[in-house]
Amino acid sequence: MTTKRTRAIRPAFEPLEVRAVPATLPTGFTESVVASGLSSPTAMEFSPSGLLFVSEQGGTLAVFQNGGRQQANFFRDAPLTVGSAGERGLLGIAFDPSYAANHFVYAYYTATIPAAHNRVSRFVANAAGDLALAGSETVLLDIDNLSVATNHNGGAIRFGPDGKLYVATGDNANGANAQALTTLLGKLLRINADGSIPTDNPFVNTTNGKDRAIWALGLRNPFTFAFQPGTGRLFINDVGQSSWEEIDPGAAGANYGWPTTEGDFNPTQFPNFTRPFFTYDHSFGQAITGGAFDDPATNRYPADYAGDYFFADFVSGWIKRIDTTSKVVTDFASGINGPVDLKVGRDGALYYLSHNGGQVLRVDYTTPQGHGVAPADFDGDGKSDQGVFRPGSAQWLIWRTSAGPINPSPVFGGRNLFDIPIVGDFDGVGHAELAVFRPSTAEWFVLGPNGPRSLGVFGARNLFDIPVPGDYDGVGHAE
Repeated sequence: MTTKRTRAIRPAFEPLEVRAVPATLPTGFTESVVASGLSSPTAMEFSPSGLLFVSEQGGTLAVFQNGGRQQANFFRDAPLTVGSAGERGLLGIAFDPSYAANHFVYAYYTATIPAAHNRVSRFVANAAGDLALAGSETVLLDIDNLSVATNHNGGAIRFGPDGKLYVATGDNANGANAQALTTLLGKLLRINADGSIPTDNPFVNTTNGKDRAIWALGLRNPFTFAFQPGTGRLFINDVGQSSWEEIDPGAAGANYGWPTTEGDFNPTQFPNFTRPFFTYDHSFGQAITGGAFDDPATNRYPADYAGDYFFADFVSGWIKRIDTTSKVVTDFASGINGPVDLKVGRDGALYYLSHNGGQVLRVDYTTPQGHGVAPADFDGDGKSDQGVFRPGSAQWLIWRTSAGPINPSPVFGGRNLFDIPIVGDFDGVGHAELAVFRPSTAEWFVLGPNGPRSLGVFGARNLFDIPVPGDYDGVGHAE
């Protein structure tokens, strides 16, 4: 993954210096460890039931819940024989779109028999979802035999919004493989969940056998890729050689040009090849790895993050984000010990996997006022807005800095001069809501999409009660 041919070759997954300090993050962001004690982790994925799965290069798949290791190895009762020399190993994990019904789990790993080659297999999980059932492995796809080169294996597997399984393969350190339609190496593949080949694959009529699984070609070492929730947009992170790293736009039948071209510096080639969405040279970073889209549906970060693409560099130890419309790149995190995979969880937070540190860390957005919001940030732009609560009419009046004044809110119950105005992110959407505490009844009210609602009575009536919103259970919004 990190090999560059124009300088001294690094051992695969060479550790950077061991750091005991947290990553450097933007103001308002913090990180916390959610999984640790991992041995050469390569990829991570959340199961539909909320378990965190982390693949380890040697062939184990650790399962975590609530920050603790629930199972040391998902494959305990269905052990794998995995070749882990160089960049080979257990490299990818995915869950079936119908997991709730079938409990199917998919893995990409380097098999050793009859010869070294990468493989996609399907397993059946137990009812708890943390162990593969004995004898449940079904081999779906055996990729071409590998040469003596142990680098450029790719390894990411993901289900697309079309329900098909996409598989990223490296060129096995032979650039010619990337352009050949007679090998699966250096490609993005597309298969059905049962291992059969979709009849609408772009080369299904011009190739034979398993080569009909080719969906896109011309890739060097696509270590990760990601689909954008809601849109299906696909970005492929292709590790470069001596000069450039690429984020390529996924498209059926696309040819990204390796080894004829690399990066975006030779535009005369792009009538023949698909142009990268974004590239960076090796003064910026040296090995692109994880990538993940911020999800606007669960966005817990400031509004300008919505829909951005996070991407990480393994050698340089940073995470950046890019606006997918303007292509403006912004620093996000640095000082990371070998980031190798990124995921945005269902809670809207970014998780990153530190290969060299053996940890998964969660990045949250916090401020002194509530959780995930600036004080009185009513429109999610990351800035406080002006607000007034009028007890005489039991109404809020707000001046939003990005949208001007808004009309008074609905009435929060009857007029009560002792009502105390409160702001906090009570639903985790990333901005403050209007709320009121009424000491005379010890009751909270918050304004929701259907008008004010009661949050319940807090013990006996006491006019000296002081309301204090905050994220007391770590779920990502104020209580």
